[in-house]
Amino acid sequence: QVQLVESGGGLVQFGGSLTLSCKVSGLNLGGYALAWFRQVPGKEREGALCISNSDGTTWIDDSVKGRFTIARDNAKNTVSLQMLSLKPEDTAVYYCAASWLYSVYAKDYDYWGQGTQVTVSS
Repeated sequence: QVQLVESGGGLVQFGGSLTLSCKVSGLNLGGYALAWFRQVPGKEREGALCISNSDGTTWIDDSVKGRFTIARDNAKNTVSLQMLSLKPEDTAVYYCAASWLYSVYAKDYDYWGQGTQVTVSS
């Protein structure tokens, strides 16, 4: 059974930082792209914020470039999202996901975590 479990969310002040972690079980991460998405209540899930491809390359959406960093550790079956200089508009539920495809589209991801809430106060 594949499970992705996010942790590290919480309440942070404007300009603060958080690091989210996603522990993956039941899956060999070696062949998978891992990504972080976010969703605000009442809105559709956005495209991927950050992707770590199976070959080690990473992609960061322009909206968070310079502030967010993705890192994976295949040996530990984890992927993290370091978030700096947080803004109120970063408030959302953050999800990690895994896919055979290197894609920015949520529909291409087969496995999802339950999400972790990040709230940035102004």
